[in-house]
Amino acid sequence: MLPVVVFIVLVALVFDFINGFHDAANSIATVVSTRVLTPLQAVVWAAFFNFVAAFGFGVQVATTVGKGVVVAAIVDQWVILAGLVGAIAWDVITWYWGLPTSSSHALIGGFAGAGVAKAGFGGLIASGLVKIGVFMVLAPLIGLVVGFTMMLITMWAFRNQTPGRVDRVFRRGQLLSAAAYSLGHGTNDAQKTMGIIAVLLFSTGHMKEFHVPTWVILAAHAAIALGTMAGGWRIVKTMGMRITKLRPIGGFSAETAGALTLLGTAVGGIPVSTTHTISGAIMGVGAMQRFSAVRWGVAGRIVWAWIFTIPAAAVVSAVTWLLLRLAGV
Repeated sequence: MLPVVVFIVLVALVFDFINGFHDAANSIATVVSTRVLTPLQAVVWAAFFNFVAAFGFGVQVATTVGKGVVVAAIVDQWVILAGLVGAIAWDVITWYWGLPTSSSHALIGGFAGAGVAKAGFGGLIASGLVKIGVFMVLAPLIGLVVGFTMMLITMWAFRNQTPGRVDRVFRRGQLLSAAAYSLGHGTNDAQKTMGIIAVLLFSTGHMKEFHVPTWVILAAHAAIALGTMAGGWRIVKTMGMRITKLRPIGGFSAETAGALTLLGTAVGGIPVSTTHTISGAIMGVGAMQRFSAVRWGVAGRIVWAWIFTIPAAAVVSAVTWLLLRLAGV
């Protein structure tokens, strides 16, 4: 049993690494597209704050993922392994296509799909999935509204300043907003992997009560930080340049809006998508400049990828669980 559990913990940390590689492009896309930092500098900056997020933001999201998606009685190591395989597969496919989909929703979809394969839809916790589903829609809308509002406030506050001075101020400001967004990303996304590892340890009898051990917190944040260091340049291009063109004031507004949304939902234990949040914020900033500044065709392609994420990961995970069962494990 123990070697299997150790293997699945390692698979979970591989998912977290891929999450950093895939999703953390969201943390650096705006600061790279505005040329405030080079890609390498931005990656190091984001990775540092992804790890720092381990200290001080709680584990409410981890608890929601671990206890609020699949009924605890049916969770075993094979359900968790199948869920991770589905999430990893979808992340790799969308990374190859350069689509900024949500690793978080891939994980939740994969976990749910494996649970359904084992016990049917009765194995799911409806209230938890409804909360996640509601914020799947609300997160980009909140990001859009807050991004639009931030852009409106900053443009009004600096309305009498020259463009050169505005750029100089917000080039410095983006260092802070990018750091804040990376804190939000690390806080929200690393906790999802923590929740999966914690429910694995609990369901296999390695913990008497569900909680998130300190070593799991540190390992998850280290894995996502290392994934961020590895980079995800295809998605950086889509996020930072194809949705709308950004100046430092726009990058600052989008990152600040994303950080406020992510940290607020993390404190509330709501596992939102960092990808959806920053995409909505970037669209809100672009729309504030002028509606046509947003490349809605690219945005539409991203939305379709979002819609397919949960069911696609669920199907892969369900098939994986069935294959594991056929193999007699």
